[in-house]
Amino acid sequence: MHPFAILAPAWRRAPAAGIVAGALQEVEEIFRRQLRSDLPAVNELARHVERYRGKMLRPTLLLLSGLAATGREDESALTRNHKMAAAVSEMIHMATLVHDDVLDEADTRRRGATINSLRGNETAVMLGDWLISNAFHLCSLIGDTSLNVAFGHTTNTLCEGELLQLSRREDVCLDESTYLEIVKRKTAALVSACCQLGAQLSGASEEIQKALGMYGQHTGVAFQIQDDILDFIGDQSVVGKTLGCDLLKGKATLPLILYLRDCVGSSRVDAINVIESRDGIELVRRMNKAGSITAAQAVAENMIRAAQDALEPLPPSQVKTLLQELAMEVIRRDR
Repeated sequence: MHPFAILAPAWRRAPAAGIVAGALQEVEEIFRRQLRSDLPAVNELARHVERYRGKMLRPTLLLLSGLAATGREDESALTRNHKMAAAVSEMIHMATLVHDDVLDEADTRRRGATINSLRGNETAVMLGDWLISNAFHLCSLIGDTSLNVAFGHTTNTLCEGELLQLSRREDVCLDESTYLEIVKRKTAALVSACCQLGAQLSGASEEIQKALGMYGQHTGVAFQIQDDILDFIGDQSVVGKTLGCDLLKGKATLPLILYLRDCVGSSRVDAINVIESRDGIELVRRMNKAGSITAAQAVAENMIRAAQDALEPLPPSQVKTLLQELAMEVIRRDR
């Protein structure tokens, strides 16, 4: 499912959406070609992990940002380098998904079995590493060292965010600012890089690159907040992946942080007991009663407004409006 599938029909039929949809087909072919191996066992794993591709949000945002930066709405505005960089971004993202499933001991991803549940953690870790290695091999073929530096910095940041989150597991004192720092690094950094690099590859000014980078950062944070909300209240048959992992793994995410913030005295002790018992049903009931999930949704909505405001330096265009609409769908989604 591409991101445009969640937009209103009028926007799905927009010329810019058609241009990006066509470019995404080339991105997928570049992706498959890069991951071909002379070893059947490796090819089997590569075919399985292709099912992890879902919304293709990061490649889509890179391509849309490339269009928005040019102000042109024709296929020639998106170069081969745009498409190769978009494939690189999706490989990096998929590597993080494979590794995340190991960390979370997840069984399901995109309504199918995870690599770790099928082949074990050792195979999953090596497959994630192989995806990262292929991403940088492909990036080097573009011939622009600034892209290698940017993606290298981004993957460092992703890992730092995960390490920070791991260091704060079982920490019921985690505050909102630290949570947001984790999310900016582990999720938003790649989304932001995609938007900024899309503009860079189009020869945009520093101002436009930074504007799109900030749009990506705010959108990425909102995306992760929505993911964390769905981990509590989503329908697994709709979301398509194992839910409840954050609570089971002792990860304090925004709904829980906001709930605990308002618990004092004996009510806080009682709340911590529910958390430590891993009683997700009771915890969700309490968070709903306290309005914590609604409060987390409000934070995500504020992030999306900030993302839309970040696009102010871009001249009015259909692509700019499409970026604003797509950001809104990030927090409306149920999967």
